[in-house]
Amino acid sequence: MLILLNLLAGVALLVWGSHIVRTGILRVLGADLRSVLGRSTSSRWRAFLAGVGVTSLVQSSNATAVIVTSFAAQGLLPLTSGLAIMLGGDVGTALMARVLTLDLSWLSPILILFGVPLFLSRKQTRLGQVGRTLIGLGLILLALHLIVETAQPMMQGAGVRVMFGALTGDTMLDALVGAAFAMLSYSSLAAVLLTATLASSGVISLKVALCLVIGANLGSGLLALMGTLAQNAAARRLALGSLAFKLTGALLILPFAPLLARGLPVLIANPREAVVGFHVIYNTLRCCACLSLIDPVARICTRVLPDRPQPNGELRPLHLDAAALPTPTLALAHAAREVLRIGDIVRTMLDNIADLIHDNNLDKARETVRMDDDVDQLYAAVKSYLTLISREQLDEADSRRWTDIIALTINLEHAGDIIERIVGDIEEKKIAHRLSFSEEGLGELDDLQARLVSNLQLGLSVFLTNDLRCAERLLAEKERFRDLERAYSYKHLDRLAGQTLRSIETSALHLDLISDMKRLNSLFCSTAYPVLDAAGALHDTRLRKRVLDTMHVKE
Repeated sequence: MLILLNLLAGVALLVWGSHIVRTGILRVLGADLRSVLGRSTSSRWRAFLAGVGVTSLVQSSNATAVIVTSFAAQGLLPLTSGLAIMLGGDVGTALMARVLTLDLSWLSPILILFGVPLFLSRKQTRLGQVGRTLIGLGLILLALHLIVETAQPMMQGAGVRVMFGALTGDTMLDALVGAAFAMLSYSSLAAVLLTATLASSGVISLKVALCLVIGANLGSGLLALMGTLAQNAAARRLALGSLAFKLTGALLILPFAPLLARGLPVLIANPREAVVGFHVIYNTLRCCACLSLIDPVARICTRVLPDRPQPNGELRPLHLDAAALPTPTLALAHAAREVLRIGDIVRTMLDNIADLIHDNNLDKARETVRMDDDVDQLYAAVKSYLTLISREQLDEADSRRWTDIIALTINLEHAGDIIERIVGDIEEKKIAHRLSFSEEGLGELDDLQARLVSNLQLGLSVFLTNDLRCAERLLAEKERFRDLERAYSYKHLDRLAGQTLRSIETSALHLDLISDMKRLNSLFCSTAYPVLDAAGALHDTRLRKRVLDTMHVKE
């Protein structure tokens, strides 16, 4: 029993080491790897080699699949290029399995010895993440050594032979077991390394090992498909095409597994080397052959998973034209138009708040919450589009405009989140209990809501025109809103002191609404600052505001 526990502990350590390496590499080189994959669409072979290189670094075709499918979901990667990258990822995983099965057990203590202090002393730096990667590599090598040492005495037990004897009957069953282990460990690399180690120890036969390897490849494809279930059709098509390649390869090679198991020892005597060599050769031949089938598979996947037209235009960007990217000024204009669409959605959400303050309309509350998903979708699209604009080609004015666009996009996304929370509070504290605000409270909330809508429109106008007078007016409106928020809070507290029943019932919600509206107003009015700052009028505006406040106090 202790020997079995040691084996399972070695497997767990192997999986954990793979996870640590993947995390460390992505944190150190994540942006660079994404950039490499994003620029690899010009050539199918270039995309294939990019997949090989990136996967060799992160040691996980699943990690590569997550990056590539996210690009496809945003419309930044053609399906054919994505499939080529995924095929390259399969080859990259096989090459790393070959490297890690070399006799490198002596390297494990060295990697851990240097990696631990490096990581603990500089966790938040890139160098600290390099230390994390070294720890992961050391744990992988240590786990493989532990599995080898544990597997030797296991073969002396009759029970162990019976347990693994269940894997020697059916090639399809063995492949399914390999797929299941790859999915459970979230790593086909870990499954292949374990299989090679068990085969070298004589725990499983070479035929079973080959079937497990084929199944592990299939399991990684299933993992990628499951990871895209919540994404759009573009991402699911990419994962489906990759799985189709792996499934086709498995169905073609599995009938020959017994023949290969008899022939491989003639060429490669060491079972461990035979398993890993088969993995490399199988994936290389399969992926190179599938490169010529990318176009028909892409067409089939598109027919199986077509793009569904959206019931409204809010979920998909309308103005982010990729053809305009080589002309930064034009691309910035398209991005600005899309940001204005986000502003229109936020305006609609604000109008719905006015209705919810008066009426307990649960359907409208839920629709308003759903609209925040539209805001998030367009926010992600605009942000991704802006990152594709070359900053080096921007002059000073365009660079400032780029900054203004991304700042407003972020502020509107934050506003959507705040409105979503406001609606959630109204639903929980007012609609669920069928409460209503007092007449005085309604009047105050209506006033603030109307000012919010007006300031949002004025803020978008300032963003569009960069008009100095409108920016000064917007900043003055921000100060006026702040004064009203304070005054209305005091009035509400006076009503509580007067024991007004409706004010008591809705007191917490009322004060939260006023506070959240103040935050929204600050976000809407923030577009004034870049205009005033560029005109050198920000200091003068604040000075003029202080003078007017002083005159008002004297009066």
